[in-house]
Amino acid sequence: MIPVTTYANRTVAVFGLARSGLEAVRALMAGGAQVLAFDDSEPRVNEARDQGFPVADLHAADWSKLDALVLSPGVPLTHPRPHWTVERAREAGVPVIGDTELFFAERARIAPDAPVVAITGTNGKSTTTALIGHLLEQAGRTVSVGGNIGKAVLSLEPLSPERAYVLELSSYQIDLTPTLTPSVGVLLNVTPDHLDRHGTLANYAAIKARIGEAADKAVIAVDDDWTTGTADRLEARGRSVTRVSAAKSLEAGVYVADGKVVLADHGATTTIADLAEAPALRGTHNAQNAAVAAAVALALGLTAEEIAAGLASFPGLAHRMERVGRVGRVLFVNDSKATNADAAARSLASFDAIHWIAGGRAKSGGIEPLREYFPRIDRAYLIGEAADDFAATLSGTVPHEICGDLDRAVQVAARNASAEAAAEPVVLLAPACASFDQFPDFEARGAAFRDAVARLDGFAPVTTNSEITGRATGEAA
Repeated sequence: MIPVTTYANRTVAVFGLARSGLEAVRALMAGGAQVLAFDDSEPRVNEARDQGFPVADLHAADWSKLDALVLSPGVPLTHPRPHWTVERAREAGVPVIGDTELFFAERARIAPDAPVVAITGTNGKSTTTALIGHLLEQAGRTVSVGGNIGKAVLSLEPLSPERAYVLELSSYQIDLTPTLTPSVGVLLNVTPDHLDRHGTLANYAAIKARIGEAADKAVIAVDDDWTTGTADRLEARGRSVTRVSAAKSLEAGVYVADGKVVLADHGATTTIADLAEAPALRGTHNAQNAAVAAAVALALGLTAEEIAAGLASFPGLAHRMERVGRVGRVLFVNDSKATNADAAARSLASFDAIHWIAGGRAKSGGIEPLREYFPRIDRAYLIGEAADDFAATLSGTVPHEICGDLDRAVQVAARNASAEAAAEPVVLLAPACASFDQFPDFEARGAAFRDAVARLDGFAPVTTNSEITGRATGEAA
């Protein structure tokens, strides 16, 4: 735990009593703050009270006596309208912050030299976060990984200049961190997502861009217009920017060409690693993740040899292009984290002869943006609320059937894929949907896929992926 001493002897309200909220309460109390904890969910309030947390109804609180409101990232700050606690805080002039703001304030106070890498992007940030942590650890560095992945930020090991902190940050968390000052700020990509919480794509992109604005060094993947614009603006302000691309060569920066990660320095190039030796980093999207991780590792002083060894030994991340196992020639891949069309496109682009399991609670645009990948799909198996709409999109182009639930989809897809003539047919779970119609989160959906595959006759596991699966804050981009 990281005790938050910056609010010692002050009064702080914490709203939202899921994992990150409860960790914020613990950290504030450990640092000497007086805490008032609350949630709109009565069961959560009762559970927190039973565990000894200082629960108080914030409806009845004297807001003039509060020094800060720590808001859980899942609670609306601006859109579709501010949460009632946000409105009360603003009326009383109380700052509204998140647990990541507490982390950065505490770092500035007691360990300003502690290296912090902060990663954001619509897609790929969990894999990139885990990969950066893996590279540092394999090179012998002391490292803690958390934030929007795995551990809540305040549950990480105490701040120390000898320990590197690698943090995945969602747009929600960035929005609640006014003093975001990482050593290295990473922006991967920006595509439409969570617009219900940010109003417009421009607002969403501007929040994401903050990851590099106050960083000592910014690492930006310039493979879309939004991120390229961010890199241009930061360079125009004199900021240190390393550009990264998985789609084109760069005069200066890190890019991927012919499956190799290359460092370019105004005409001189050095090959850092061959991704053919990194089986868990298959696909163009993982090429971007690998190149970004390499750029960050170089910024933190790792050698090319250390980076190449770390990329090759990376086991992958659960529910992100996770190779679950085989039944004969058929490979089963769990990409349950593909909760939108853009993420699903990345996995669809990585395979041929695909038997695609898709569906759930649809997001804006459905699967229409995936039409260019339809020729790779031999058959689709549709589940959840989106099944009928997805069937309409696929009609006349991709053979498909509505299976309803995941277990049936796995059984039918496995049977059809085994009859394929292809050398390696792939049964791919890449839902292009949120999970909430049938599962509590994408992890539960991925686990159900794994279980269904493991029950198939002749199943043999392929590999063991990283166990960083838990979310501190939910399905947030």
